[in-house]
Amino acid sequence: MTASIPRLGFGTWGRTGADGIAAILYALETGYRHLDTAQSYGTEASVGEAMRQSRLKREEIFVTTKIKVDNLDPGKLLPSLRKSLETIGIDQVDLTLIHWPPPYDRIEPEVYLEQIAEAQAMGLTRMIGVSNFTIALLEKAGALLGRGAIATNQIELNPLFQNQKIASYCKEHDILVTCYQPVAQRRMGDVEQMRAIAVRHEATVEQVALAYELSKGYAAIPTSSKPERIRSNWLAHKLNLTAADVEAIDALPQSSRAIDPPGAPLWD
Repeated sequence: MTASIPRLGFGTWGRTGADGIAAILYALETGYRHLDTAQSYGTEASVGEAMRQSRLKREEIFVTTKIKVDNLDPGKLLPSLRKSLETIGIDQVDLTLIHWPPPYDRIEPEVYLEQIAEAQAMGLTRMIGVSNFTIALLEKAGALLGRGAIATNQIELNPLFQNQKIASYCKEHDILVTCYQPVAQRRMGDVEQMRAIAVRHEATVEQVALAYELSKGYAAIPTSSKPERIRSNWLAHKLNLTAADVEAIDALPQSSRAIDPPGAPLWD
């Protein structure tokens, strides 16, 4: 089932208002067919409006949204997802994720995992997944819902933070890794090895980062408000890195994670 998830998507964090709609619409015109939004982003309406303006058929666009922590309490997830559908203006999302595990283990996984499975059974979402889940939480999800129920784990991952332990676990258990922060907030221009690979391929370091993630079998969801960067990132799917390029990136010194809010789970 994860084969139906487009591997290069367009993230919509920060893409609000008229400018946000324009950026999402340009992404669709460029060729992106996976839009990643979330209840907490405030961009679900922008996604819906861009979809309508694009005149693409609904089935041509893969839509992901994420349930915010406030909506994980008993009885809250389903109404919140129905509201998301209404805001976007569609009958079903393709993929719904638990955005973050509740801070400080405030809610037991059974509470929200059973609700999201119910949302899938009711047809509100075609697939379900998680974000920012650790191995321990994925083990709990597998025990509760069965192997194969979780389509993806969306995690921070890029050449400077390869998050190898959880990424390896996901690969071993047929859970697609979806990379957020896939171009490391444009910090890779400071890395000599990345610059050298980019020069050899007449590419940008961001394209190299995205091509690296795609070569690993991951999905990635870059974003930008600038048309030239939206198009440049999209062209990364045409970049074929050599085995030596991938090995050089694998060996890069690793930085610390950029997204680590209070109450985050005990990371692997």
